[in-house]
Amino acid sequence: MKPIERRLFLDRFLNYVKIDTQSSEESDTYPSTEKQKELGRQLVKELKELGLQDAEMDKYGYVFATLPSNVDYEVPAIGLIAHIDTSPEVSGANVNPVIHENYQGGDIVLPNDPEQVIEFNMNPALKECIGHDIITTDGTTLLGADNKAGIAEIMGALQYLIENPEIKHGKIRVAFTVDEEVGTGTKYFDVKKFAADYAYTIDGESAGEIEDETFCADTAKIKIKGVNVHPGYAKDRMINGIKIAAELIERLPKDSMSPETTEGREGYLHPHAIKGSVELTEIVFLVRDFTVEGLKEKEKFLQDLCDELSKKHAPAMLTLEIEESYRNMKYKIDEDPKVVEYAIEAVRRAGLTPKQSLIRGGTDGARLSFMGLLTPNIFTGGHNFHSKKEWISVQDMEKAVETIINLVQIWAEKSKK
Repeated sequence: MKPIERRLFLDRFLNYVKIDTQSSEESDTYPSTEKQKELGRQLVKELKELGLQDAEMDKYGYVFATLPSNVDYEVPAIGLIAHIDTSPEVSGANVNPVIHENYQGGDIVLPNDPEQVIEFNMNPALKECIGHDIITTDGTTLLGADNKAGIAEIMGALQYLIENPEIKHGKIRVAFTVDEEVGTGTKYFDVKKFAADYAYTIDGESAGEIEDETFCADTAKIKIKGVNVHPGYAKDRMINGIKIAAELIERLPKDSMSPETTEGREGYLHPHAIKGSVELTEIVFLVRDFTVEGLKEKEKFLQDLCDELSKKHAPAMLTLEIEESYRNMKYKIDEDPKVVEYAIEAVRRAGLTPKQSLIRGGTDGARLSFMGLLTPNIFTGGHNFHSKKEWISVQDMEKAVETIINLVQIWAEKSKK
């Protein structure tokens, strides 16, 4: 295999991050911000320049394209997916990427805000990147490697395959989605129209990681109906919904079952938002666990607490409503494990040690897997997403491109009779 040249992906990445594509949790449009379509239009143009003439952006802002098969036998169509938007948590405007060439260890002080320091001891992955070229922000914005690195790596892989037709592959379907960061990246995604048999999101972190497991997620909404009367005449009559909410929060475990006290496979109950008054107070909880059974245990804990407080404060009342968000993709992926096995082999062929891991969160791939399109997640090489301290290794990006190329080649090899 010929070396992966940086021209295939690096300039693209440095250009993509300068386009502000931040999504919004406050918007009622789709996509949530019109500016996401600016990058979408540019990607359509670049895909067509590569020769993918069916490249298009639909009314929702999704970008689709096809690289046809170059073999004369049946190979499953493989989807490559990355998202256009960046996190609402940190500004994505006026991103100024900085390349720290031949990194030799130590803290990285970001030039336009010296208080922003990527600390060597707090970033274990930096130890694996001695001698690499590290891309950071200037300290005033996020970088946008989540997920513009994935986009650049997919584009780089496509260009490599086009320039090296001796590498055999089946049909490749490409999708660049919107609003992933606000949880609606697959809201209008038409799996049937996409017409891939298997897919991969290129949206992970450390080099070599393949993620085939996510949280199961529900949203729990508690409504507390208090009894409101004029405060001047409230003795023995008012029942304050805000105070009941405070009592409920106080009853949550102090040393477990919260984001700040859990790791690995441990789930949590996270009071995410609260608003209200004496008469009506609402609390929104994020419920997370790696099994549906674990979700149900945590939701029963909340229900029992609501029942107890309703009885204690009657005629005030607490009601609990559960909304399903997504489920652990592993429930589906385990039904056809080769989709992960081939990714592991692709990482190994890139000279990396594969690391099969889990995501303490969700991905577009989790929802797509339950929509009938098995979609594990492949690394990009990025770190500290959603933060001004975001960084990525150029050499790890190169390995991500190589992994994608290996992957589509493996699917073609395994399909040959």
